Amino acid sequence: MSLTSASELEGVRRTAAKWALAVSSVAIAPSTHELVLGRYRPVRPLGSGGSGSVWLACDERTGLDVALKIIPREGKAAARAEREALAARRLRHERCVRAYDVGHDSSHVYIAYEYVAGRTLRETMRTDGLSDDDAVEVAAQVLDALAHAHRTGIVHRDVKPSNLLLEERDEIAVRLLDFGLAQFDGADTLTAVGDVPGTLAYIAPERLAGAEATPESDVWAVGVLLWEALAGRHPFWGVPLQEVARAIEAGAPPLIAERRDLPRRLVAVVEGALAPNPERRPRASALASDLRSAIRKDAPRQARNRPQATAVPATGPRELGRRFAPVGLAAVSAAQGATLLPFWPPVLVVAITLVAALAAWRLPRVGLAVALAAPLFPLGNVAEGAAVLYGLLALGWIAVSWRDARWGLLFMTGPLLAPLGLLALA
Repeated sequence: MSLTSASELEGVRRTAAKWALAVSSVAIAPSTHELVLGRYRPVRPLGSGGSGSVWLACDERTGLDVALKIIPREGKAAARAEREALAARRLRHERCVRAYDVGHDSSHVYIAYEYVAGRTLRETMRTDGLSDDDAVEVAAQVLDALAHAHRTGIVHRDVKPSNLLLEERDEIAVRLLDFGLAQFDGADTLTAVGDVPGTLAYIAPERLAGAEATPESDVWAVGVLLWEALAGRHPFWGVPLQEVARAIEAGAPPLIAERRDLPRRLVAVVEGALAPNPERRPRASALASDLRSAIRKDAPRQARNRPQATAVPATGPRELGRRFAPVGLAAVSAAQGATLLPFWPPVLVVAITLVAALAAWRLPRVGLAVALAAPLFPLGNVAEGAAVLYGLLALGWIAVSWRDARWGLLFMTGPLLAPLGLLALA
């Protein structure tokens, strides 16, 4: 079996295990009427994942709110929970969440962290997006935390957007979360031979080849998430799952091809973090310094509400076309669908057209959905069966066009654009 195939099978196995663990965490959620470890009263769930669930809880002794992480004592999960608590207690840095307490009972391990209100980087990139300056500052702050961890002899091994918390503050403030897969100098790795802990999309190529995790592996992960934040997509997005490992081993695509407007020095720094040879990657502290000096200090900060899928500012003809094409296509498609059958009054046709255009401006796939919904009620007015069949086909078309809704919109406008092809025959 090839290395890549082994990695794929291991990834599938690990994913299934994480889902099972997440389900079990939800099923055995703590009662809000009972104290955990004799002092923590659960208030509401904050989230759950492969390593357990996290609850907002009140410390009845101090009155403070805490983030209470609850991990089932099953297999390696318990040992990793103890390891996470040990790492959190050893780390004393403003970019790492503090662990107040750790304890366990017969079925769970509990870690009480300081509660920090905010959203993960993954949530932020999916909704508001980040300006270039903010993306660089996020990466630099993560590297500050990693530099401290590396000096303490800890390698995180699972740096990714969902493990980074952006505080609810006016300025960028990041916290590095989840040291459950951390590796300590001179300690057992908690992994079997051939096991590659972490999330595949952010794993460094040398780890896929069987090498131990090093500080340079964490640097690679930061390079990947910064590439993603600047480009508006993951460097290995669009690659079939079975090909992801090979794509990582081949290296990330050139960032300059996605963002020609970026400062060359910044592009060079990001590419340095993604060097295939770990020995050529800078240390975390050096990379943080290089990133901060590479970004243009005198450039106006870009709006933070830029959609994640639109990472390139609309400055040139190509970028303007990419930005406005979905708007026009959605408007035409919605108008076409709304007037296909006599149902909507003219005022509502205009309103539906505007809603589709505005939705496409925000997110093209939403504009596609609005345009496809326009003829649904007119069809239902004629025959309910036709409306149901059309609705199913529309959902299928949205799924097919999910990666690039512009093609889905272009196909919908085909009947209107077809006559233009006759001009070539005139």
